Amino acid sequence: MTQSLSDLPHQRFGQKFDVTADFKLSDTLSTLLLHRSCRHYRHKTVSDDVVRTLLAAAFSAPSKSDLQQVSVIRITDQAKLNRLARHNHEVGWIADAPEFMVWCGDNRRIRTLSKWKQHDFANDHLDAFMNAAVDVGIALQSFISAAESIGLGCCRVSQIRDDIEFLSKELALPNWVFPVAGLCVGWPVKPEKISIRLPLEITVHDNIYNDSRLIDETTEYDIRREQADPTEPAQQRLRNKYGVTERYGWPEDKTRQYAEPMRTDFGAYIRKQGFDLA
Repeated sequence: MTQSLSDLPHQRFGQKFDVTADFKLSDTLSTLLLHRSCRHYRHKTVSDDVVRTLLAAAFSAPSKSDLQQVSVIRITDQAKLNRLARHNHEVGWIADAPEFMVWCGDNRRIRTLSKWKQHDFANDHLDAFMNAAVDVGIALQSFISAAESIGLGCCRVSQIRDDIEFLSKELALPNWVFPVAGLCVGWPVKPEKISIRLPLEITVHDNIYNDSRLIDETTEYDIRREQADPTEPAQQRLRNKYGVTERYGWPEDKTRQYAEPMRTDFGAYIRKQGFDLA
């Protein structure tokens, strides 16, 4: 490792961190700080033993009350993967991923076991859904970190939920199992760009929540991000509605993204899967 821990965050946050002399840069810290999404893969398979080892690392992650409410569906049928790619044309490149899997929250498992043990399932409310969803996020990130630590590249794909009924049917998901995100895995063609993130001054709060400097801090962040990775006019969202701006940065892009409804059927789908969200 040629970079120090004080220098490494500069690529993402635009600032150096003061670090005490006894705090060393580890492989784990380096992997996390250098994370980048990968969408272009070499024509090389990821062996099954590697995938299973990475899944073992992912399922070693913390789990709420040891309930272990995560299931992963590996899409090994290329015809099925092609259908998913065609149906989600904005992410059609997923068909070229050497490994594609869908990470699901699984509250069905504990319900089935409760019935087997003839115990009441007395927690049929919003928390049941939330615990499973959060567990998926933790396990999924653990998989990504483990994969990147051995040189693999990953990209989380939430767009596969744009047509939740189609996806659910393709995966034959029963009640109380729901998809959270897809994940592409493969050997990168080349290192991708590091996504510049909001400064910790925005995202970390001391003792109480305080966003009084949100606009000022975001404005400074926006300038740095747009300088590093400018957006072409043709890439600007909703140009017919909001026009083309000279400087199209992160807040402009993300607020435009959320200016139109997305996945408005997801709540109904989750209820149809058996969850009581009260």
